[in-house]
Amino acid sequence: MNIVLVEPEIPQNTGNIARTCAVTNSKLHLVRPLGFSTSDKYLKRAGLDYWDKLDISYYDNLDHFFEKNKEGRFFYATTKAPAAYSDFEYQENDYFLFGKETAGLPEDLLESNLEHCIRIPMLDKLRSLNLSNSVSIIIYEALRQNNFINLNKKGKYKEEI
Repeated sequence: MNIVLVEPEIPQNTGNIARTCAVTNSKLHLVRPLGFSTSDKYLKRAGLDYWDKLDISYYDNLDHFFEKNKEGRFFYATTKAPAAYSDFEYQENDYFLFGKETAGLPEDLLESNLEHCIRIPMLDKLRSLNLSNSVSIIIYEALRQNNFINLNKKGKYKEEI
């Protein structure tokens, strides 16, 4: 699975998402400009000791990202989507794009890809969930649909307990 953060602004969110990517064996794609330095102490603290286990790529802008990932199947997370994230069937190598915390993904990108826009159901009166929470919800649904491919599904306790 692939998590794409387009112009993320908050280092702690990106650090938490990096940690989620590391433990789920998902690739992280960061599209510039970033609202922080990747050496930021808050980013590293949130990602903790997972940063070196991360598969990460950087892109100068969205055009650069799409140019390098032409064969991808893309889903666009937005509060404006007509369909819920749970209405789709995901494949092992799908890409999930998330916009910056203050503005989301660009309107023209969403409008030209409405059939692949996904949303997390929530109350209309509130703006949105935290970015790192949204990433977790969507990536785990995609992983569940793919039988948690390459992930450890059993804990240390036996089922009889």
